[in-house]
Amino acid sequence: MYAPDMDPIDRYTFRAPTEEDFDAVVALLIADQRADEVEPTIDAHFLRQVWSWSTFDLAADGWVGVDASGSIVAYGQIGRGDGDGVGSWGVVHPAHRGCGIGSALLDRIETRASTLLTGVPSPRFRHSINAGDHAAAAMLTDRGLRPIRHFWHMQIDLDGPIEPGPAPDGIEIAGIEPRDDVRAIHAIIESAFADDPGENTAPFDPWHEEHATGPGYDPTLWLLARDRDAPVGALTASAGDDVGWVDYLAVLGSHRGRGIGSALLRRAFATFAARGLGRVRLNVDAENVTGATAVYERVGMRVVNRWDLWERQA
Repeated sequence: MYAPDMDPIDRYTFRAPTEEDFDAVVALLIADQRADEVEPTIDAHFLRQVWSWSTFDLAADGWVGVDASGSIVAYGQIGRGDGDGVGSWGVVHPAHRGCGIGSALLDRIETRASTLLTGVPSPRFRHSINAGDHAAAAMLTDRGLRPIRHFWHMQIDLDGPIEPGPAPDGIEIAGIEPRDDVRAIHAIIESAFADDPGENTAPFDPWHEEHATGPGYDPTLWLLARDRDAPVGALTASAGDDVGWVDYLAVLGSHRGRGIGSALLRRAFATFAARGLGRVRLNVDAENVTGATAVYERVGMRVVNRWDLWERQA
């Protein structure tokens, strides 16, 4: 049986999360975001996706901080990234900030990171924080991390049916046949992000396992754009209770500037609206080299949340 270790601050203990903690952790994530006056985009859909990753071991890679009443007041996680890195993240309930629990949580995350990075030639430890969280930024700076990338969660609200509009001249946009099209979609994503130094698309088999077999996988939401039968653009998506997520949007460099990305997005919006979902979100690098942020703004999406990625190279 797991025995929680006592924190130096004797008001709190840490232990591994269990499935029974899921709703309490979600409530903590929502409270954290509401305290920062941002749209709560990290929700049950997000957490369920993370906990389903084949590379994520809930018993070893996650922590909850519990106060004397038994309430969950902190959550942290770490995961194996692509290449030589690990990525982590953690939050503390607003009512318990400033008590040292965030630092104690990060201690545990860093200890686990050391284990995961043992033997890695060029280890990288990455940690994500809410943009504007100055206390967390100071803590990471003291531990030798620096900010390397800035991300946005963008959203569009769906008010009734959406008209997708026509596809660009010469382009056909349609749903996919999972057995036939998933490899083509992966190839498009891999090619489209090849020049982005912050992206490192996994090889097909692990990518397929994570993105096409998880709890949110719904191939009826995926789209493929073709030019004379040749795949040139792709969109992958998933759905939560009242929100749709665009997971990937990619267009080959040879076909950018023709409105294919916008057309894929509008088609996805129409599909989500037809299912009765109230909004659609996506995550994007604020400095995306493909110009994606401008595409999202043109179709009516707006920034609702911001987060930063920090890194320390060993």
